[in-house]
Amino acid sequence: MDVACADDVLMMLQERRADLVALLQTLAEAESPSDVPEAQAPVFALVAEALEPLGYRFQRLPGKVSGGQLLARPVAETSGKPAQLMLGHVDTVWPLGTLETMPVEQRNGCLYGPGVFDMKGGIVQMVFALQALQDLELTPPLQPVIFLNSDEEIGSVESRPRIRRLARAVARTFVLEPALGPKGLLKTARKGVGRFTVEVQGRASHAGLDPEGGASAIVELSHVVQHLHRLNDPVRGITVNVGTIEGGQRPNVVAPRSRAEVDVRVRTKEDAAEVEQVINALEPATPNVVLTVKGHFGRPPLERTPRNRALWRQAQEAGEQLGLSLGEGRAGGASDGNETSLFSATLDGLGPVGDGAHADHEHVDIDQLVERTALLALLLMADPVAAPDASGPEDTS
Repeated sequence: MDVACADDVLMMLQERRADLVALLQTLAEAESPSDVPEAQAPVFALVAEALEPLGYRFQRLPGKVSGGQLLARPVAETSGKPAQLMLGHVDTVWPLGTLETMPVEQRNGCLYGPGVFDMKGGIVQMVFALQALQDLELTPPLQPVIFLNSDEEIGSVESRPRIRRLARAVARTFVLEPALGPKGLLKTARKGVGRFTVEVQGRASHAGLDPEGGASAIVELSHVVQHLHRLNDPVRGITVNVGTIEGGQRPNVVAPRSRAEVDVRVRTKEDAAEVEQVINALEPATPNVVLTVKGHFGRPPLERTPRNRALWRQAQEAGEQLGLSLGEGRAGGASDGNETSLFSATLDGLGPVGDGAHADHEHVDIDQLVERTALLALLLMADPVAAPDASGPEDTS
């Protein structure tokens, strides 16, 4: 797409600025916490209503414990034509009733409210990027497919298999999670996330009458915590955090049980395998206790693979056509893009520029919301780029 055409896309979206804001406000006012499955249906319905005039058909995929997912495909889908995926989620971390103390409102060029940044703003971008292309009679070289889940904020346990199947079938994936930081960096890398539980079974005894007769699960857990802490490696980007501990019965009893929950984050698949092996191989340092480790890496790292780098370069070129200087960064948190990157070229953080994800000052910058929607439209129009398979990272800095 040339600069003149990019200008047309941006101008058209600037004219629809109020419509973008209106849809985002409507979506945000439809509260949809992850742990209330029935709250997801109204948001899915609003998205379907917005996409239907653009020639989309829908499949509601039920969930067992979540609100399910929505898959949207063009009605005029061409058999055998390659596809591109726009990926997002409708669930938020905010409980029902948040609007009473955190209403959706415009202030100083920004829209504030629960979920506007993470990530209902990204859903609005999907809708209006497609709208702009249709209005300008521009046909993407790859068929745009949309997949929205309702359990991303709680790990995408139900939706992950479907996300992986879709990622295997498409040429590229655009993840409309929020941009990174005040500069609006695209997320070209994310850490992988592992969750582990360490349980210690000791032996109770009276702390005063028979202290040597017991085996303290708490003493053993203290050794484990120190061992885990030593796995932190800032240079390699490995973080190991013992987030919760519990155990014991009462002060005068040698503790028969203890338990710790551990969060681990790494930059590479190799580091994930190494750290997971070390944690699973933990051995007790205290006599007469049994140590059990459960858990694994549920989210692989999103790495800067060759095909992901090719997609990033296309984003840079599209940004230049719009007069935007795009930067990139690494996010410590994970998204569903961590999954798609295993199977298709993936670019994350294409959603709104703003701040306050999961915080009471959550907001999006409206002008930049328009610009990011134009960027997405241009990326949908980009020719597919042949790139080496994702056999390893190009840059892990």
